[in-house]
Amino acid sequence: MIAGTIRDLLQKADIAVNGDRPWDIRVHDRQWYQRVWKEKSLGFGESYMDGLWECQRVDDMICRLLRSDLVGQVRGSLKYQLHFLSGALVNLQSRVRSRMVARRHYDLGNDLFFSFLDPYLQYSCAYFHETDDLNEAQQKKLELIASKLDLKSGDRLLDIGSGWGGLARYMAEKYQCDITGVNISKEQLRHSREFCRDLPVTFVDQDYRSIKGRYDKVVSVGMFEHVGQKNYRKYMDVVSSCLEKDGIFMLQTIGRNKSARSCDPWITRYIFPNGMLPSISQISRSAEGLLNIQHLENLGPHYDRTLMAWHSNFQKAWPELYRKNRKYDQRFKRMWEFYLLSCAGAFRAGTNHLWQIVMTRHLPERKCR
Repeated sequence: MIAGTIRDLLQKADIAVNGDRPWDIRVHDRQWYQRVWKEKSLGFGESYMDGLWECQRVDDMICRLLRSDLVGQVRGSLKYQLHFLSGALVNLQSRVRSRMVARRHYDLGNDLFFSFLDPYLQYSCAYFHETDDLNEAQQKKLELIASKLDLKSGDRLLDIGSGWGGLARYMAEKYQCDITGVNISKEQLRHSREFCRDLPVTFVDQDYRSIKGRYDKVVSVGMFEHVGQKNYRKYMDVVSSCLEKDGIFMLQTIGRNKSARSCDPWITRYIFPNGMLPSISQISRSAEGLLNIQHLENLGPHYDRTLMAWHSNFQKAWPELYRKNRKYDQRFKRMWEFYLLSCAGAFRAGTNHLWQIVMTRHLPERKCR
């Protein structure tokens, strides 16, 4: 009965079980139906990792699922529902818990990330403006950020969540900025300090809540997803306190259409522990009275292309990765594939977005007509 119900639901999204189209699902083990019915997205992702089903184009299939809103039509188990309740009751992104994602994701191994990223090691959305090349698109993204920040030589730039140091290196080399990067990932910090040696860049192992000092410009790319709704206001308060009166802040973050207090259970368990995607209303409420939004741009379609480019690079690099480091086993490979492709499908479906938001402490002076 469950198998028939799931097949009927998938048919509403034009997805067939054991069909022959690229987005159809081919089931190898009938346990798959029970796991998906009980655990929804968690069981869906785990059963892919376990090889219970295949799909030639996971990205297209996920896009169709999300556009049809089937996820909300299948009731999950009590255990599944309790996952969402925890985000409302507990601060999942406290100072102690915030380092979990650094250890479990960003410290997985630089060899993994460097196998599919560009030379500036940008683990965030590229900007495919008049180019199909990932490396060029990432540099265009960095140029877009510099333009929105109105970067000038000598600017003191604070980079909250500085990654592997690529943004800091680019801005220091091209714009002669004095940059402070804040991060809590040991592996990223270790590489960043070597990557930016002999440049006016300082990297600090520090939680964003402890940031002090004053800066002309502040940038944060791909870090706000780890802040959590209970800490959004604190984050904006820190930025406002650090920003000079006439300074500019640019936030780049993945977001969602509706406000929520937790993230997808599969992503939370296997990719980003304690992650949370904000809505526009959550961002604006947290900044109210502290920062003024001057400009907002949605680059969501560019993240779809970025993820597909990463997936292509990952597939090419996999044989060498596996040969050199057997901790990346076949189940890990399937996990990483599902992560990249399902996220691409979410951006294609329009349920995920990528926002660049420019803010200032004060409203700029404008002449009245």
